[in-house]
Amino acid sequence: MLAACGKHEIAETKAVSLPAVAVEVQAAKLESHVAAEEVVGTVRSKLRAIVEAKVSGRVLEYSATPGALVKSGDLLARLEVQEIQARVDQAKARLDQAQRDLDRQKQLIVSNATSRQDFDAAEARMKVAVAGVSEAETMMSYARVTAPFDGVVTRKLADVGDLAMPGKPLLEIEAPTALRFEADLPEAILDRIQMGAKMRVKIASVAKALEAMVSEIAPVADPVSRTFQVKFDLPVAEGLRTGQFGRVAVPVADTKLLLVPKIAVMKRGQMELLFVAKDGKAALRLVKTGKIMDGRVEVLSGLEEGEKVVISDVAKLADSQPVIIQP
Repeated sequence: MLAACGKHEIAETKAVSLPAVAVEVQAAKLESHVAAEEVVGTVRSKLRAIVEAKVSGRVLEYSATPGALVKSGDLLARLEVQEIQARVDQAKARLDQAQRDLDRQKQLIVSNATSRQDFDAAEARMKVAVAGVSEAETMMSYARVTAPFDGVVTRKLADVGDLAMPGKPLLEIEAPTALRFEADLPEAILDRIQMGAKMRVKIASVAKALEAMVSEIAPVADPVSRTFQVKFDLPVAEGLRTGQFGRVAVPVADTKLLLVPKIAVMKRGQMELLFVAKDGKAALRLVKTGKIMDGRVEVLSGLEEGEKVVISDVAKLADSQPVIIQP
């Protein structure tokens, strides 16, 4: 009995000996929040192209390498097109003959030694020959495959010696400065977005969430997945590249969340704890938290609205320790 009484007295002494601590508190309050559903997607370039040859020919030169920056009009590949070169030579020979015939007819028409009909025919042959040379030279220009716009070569699909032809890709090119986020949204939440709306997109390699704008909404659903493709224009950000994985938060409903400062919550193993100032003492509470946003955390259970949560020196406090609330 004496031993038991002694232990009780020691416990009371310890409880009484806890010093009062000056703390800051903040009332827990319900705040409006827009609940969002996250949909996965991929970063794509707004301007990308699969470059093909317009004529058939063996690849003689291939200067495009993956990752290379190219300007509009830069040479990417050169083809061997001997047949087209022969057509150019033939067209130029016809033009030369037509020019001589026309010059002769001009001299004869002055002296009335030829008919007007023969002169008009020579003039018409001249025009046909000029058009033939233009056509042949245009076909010859297709032997040079050039960049359609400023960008980066992303894939190399051919090499020197390969046979190039229309419909067979040679390379892929993308504009790295204009990027967008593409996601497939289920029809259940499609009515929550509209053209021009701004939404938050999270990319793993980018520290902060990006504010993206809806630029395209597919008018029809994919018959297999029953989803609609939606495209969001992305702002310029460091570390943003095509092919990256991300998530877009689509608002679906307005809710009320009980929020407290994140610094008020302590973690002990798998338990989450905080102190509430009540009757001049710090009362320890076991809570369950939810979402974290802007330095605050949602409390799902263990706390009521209006209770004063301790937000300073929480690691130094003990349960039932006297506290002085600072103004």
